[in-house]
Amino acid sequence: MKTPVSLTKQLAIFLENRPGMLAEVCEALAQAGLNILAVSTSDTVDHTVIRMVVDNPRKALLLFEERGTLVVDDEVLMVEASNEPGVLARLARQLCRGKVNIEYCYCASSPGARQGLLVFRVSNPAKALKLLRG
Repeated sequence: MKTPVSLTKQLAIFLENRPGMLAEVCEALAQAGLNILAVSTSDTVDHTVIRMVVDNPRKALLLFEERGTLVVDDEVLMVEASNEPGVLARLARQLCRGKVNIEYCYCASSPGARQGLLVFRVSNPAKALKLLRG
């Protein structure tokens, strides 16, 4: 069975690590009518990086640039997969066999959901797309 997978843009937003920053980002996106499809945060002592996939990355990129916020975009894979044991292992093994490195990934689904959404940042997005599409 073929895995539904696509290439998309992910935004990485660099902010101070203090209360309210995620709220400000999400409110700005909501006011612009943009929907967040996936989000992950990581922190250091002083800064946080909010990585997200939104339904209109170009519009979101312009929004943050206009606000003077440091933001970069990267190509990532968005994978819709069954919510069952072993799926992430199988996908990771497919990429490994093709010598594509997973730089990082994040995913979520509710326990009863049949499908989950995975986001992969990989060393070679075009090759990974071909490998996962089978």
